[in-house]
Amino acid sequence: MGIKTYRPTSASRRYITNSDFQEITKDTPEKSLLAPLRRTGARNNFGQITTRHHGGGHKRQYRLVDFIRLKREVPAKVIAIEYDPNRTARIALICYKDGQKAYIIAPAGLEIGQEIIASPKADIKPGNALPLNAIPMGTTIYNIEIRPGKGGQLVRSAGAMAQLVSKEGEYCQVKLPSGETRYVLANCYATIGQVGNLEHENITIGKAGRQRWLGIRPTVRGTAMNPVDHPMGGGEGRGKGNHPMTPWAVACKGFKTRNNKRTNRYIVKRRK
Repeated sequence: MGIKTYRPTSASRRYITNSDFQEITKDTPEKSLLAPLRRTGARNNFGQITTRHHGGGHKRQYRLVDFIRLKREVPAKVIAIEYDPNRTARIALICYKDGQKAYIIAPAGLEIGQEIIASPKADIKPGNALPLNAIPMGTTIYNIEIRPGKGGQLVRSAGAMAQLVSKEGEYCQVKLPSGETRYVLANCYATIGQVGNLEHENITIGKAGRQRWLGIRPTVRGTAMNPVDHPMGGGEGRGKGNHPMTPWAVACKGFKTRNNKRTNRYIVKRRK
């Protein structure tokens, strides 16, 4: 696993970097674990755009990743490490003793032929899934459940990892990659290790067209718009002096938008 550079045959090619995909062992996905991925154009059921700058991009098929680890107490063998176009992490194809196959998020250091298991009695090895109350304090974990049985929702992107800080009765304290420390129910499952593809953060996009392949459309600065289109638009020359804000006049740098009193009690330490 490393970063690949290119000969500067054009202005954009000079800066493009990419993964060398050395860890990928299988090019074609498992057909039984594919699902169609319908495009919404970032629009809701009323046809209104709910997220700007989405659209286009390459066609994809969704890989059915098992975030829950449904088969408990059944050992599985790692068959292949694959590329997933829908996420930054790599995925591992595993085969259980009974012949059923599944995808999981591949941790760093996972090897072909390695045996993994989801069980409260499992060893503390990368790829094994255990409830938090069965994991030693200080262990690095990822793919953490918030609600028991719902499947991992936290710490799933490339290179991410959390740390189990302490255990207090029916809750455990987990330090997340953002720096936030949070209470999580002790019977929630998590996977041992750190998410693979650690070099992802060092990749340089390099050109506008590559952003379009990913389905990301251009972003126009508010100061370049007219007053009718944006609160920061208009003015003779380059107008400054207004606080950075969205087209709907909501401050967008430093303004706290979190408003969930129901879950405030689970946050021990804020990320800032």
